[in-house]
Amino acid sequence: MPALLRYTLVGAFATGAHYALLMACVEFGHWPAYAASGFGAVVGAQLAYAGNRWFTFAHRGGLPASWMKFQGTAALGALVGMLVVGLGVKIGVHYLLAQVCATLFVLGLTFAINRHWTFR
Repeated sequence: MPALLRYTLVGAFATGAHYALLMACVEFGHWPAYAASGFGAVVGAQLAYAGNRWFTFAHRGGLPASWMKFQGTAALGALVGMLVVGLGVKIGVHYLLAQVCATLFVLGLTFAINRHWTFR
């Protein structure tokens, strides 16, 4: 199975958790969508790290080093996602549609960084 497909499967699981938290925080907690997006991204990143380390890239390098790199990449992805969601909501796009756009953009960005830097 190609690495991008494995990355996408792991990402789908982590993204499900991200979206569940996003919707819960917005709908029940009345958080701003950009903040809920960032929170969901942080939690989803922890799930994604574990899946990508062992399933996607079968990485055998040091755990602390790869975890720190992954968190940096995830933080960049979360910030980009928050920016896209915030801008989308500002121009009148529903927060979930804005999040879908952010997710698709961030998927390509973080795959490239993780493949060539985090799990190299």
